[in-house]
Amino acid sequence: MEFSEVVAARHMTRNFDSAPIPRSELREMLALARNAPSAGFAQGTEFLLLDRVEAVEEFWDVTLPASERGSFPWPGLLKAPVLVLPLCDPRRYLQRYSEADKASSAALGKSLESWPVRYWQVDGAFAVQNLLLAATDRGLGSLFFGIFKEEETLRERMDIPAEVELLGAVALGRPAEDAPARLSTSQARGWRDLEEILHWETWGVHAC
Repeated sequence: MEFSEVVAARHMTRNFDSAPIPRSELREMLALARNAPSAGFAQGTEFLLLDRVEAVEEFWDVTLPASERGSFPWPGLLKAPVLVLPLCDPRRYLQRYSEADKASSAALGKSLESWPVRYWQVDGAFAVQNLLLAATDRGLGSLFFGIFKEEETLRERMDIPAEVELLGAVALGRPAEDAPARLSTSQARGWRDLEEILHWETWGVHAC
């Protein structure tokens, strides 16, 4: 697909086919995800890949126990054969901004509280978007979702260092054949008109 077609086609999939994705294809997509903007080229984004059935099941056993699945509105999400956990390591940004060529930003290298914008999280979000687009380009479905329960248990199970931030999870797989093109009722709201969100030079000017 052309780039504009990929962007237009990307949407969050919540009903997956359980067919596996070859690791070679996953590596290609994650290489594209890595090729995202990085503040100071600190490259603090990392990925924890779950593509074995047992590993995916363990993730769901921790974050969505079987006893709670009866009311879960997206059971097809649990069929996704791959989960990618995007992580970001703030320590790489402290180190990078302590180096000589970043002397003008030296305060950022002293403490995480010095950062008015947490660039490691921004860089992680850039990488996630690349991954979503790479999946779309291959005809795969994808969904980014937050981990709102039992994160500490999950971190312990997967030996994630305490200093590394877990941004959420990305489900990957082929959309189920009976999956509607859109499942989220939120999307029925439609996009805000471009002229409503586009401001020209000052906030109150919407027309060029």
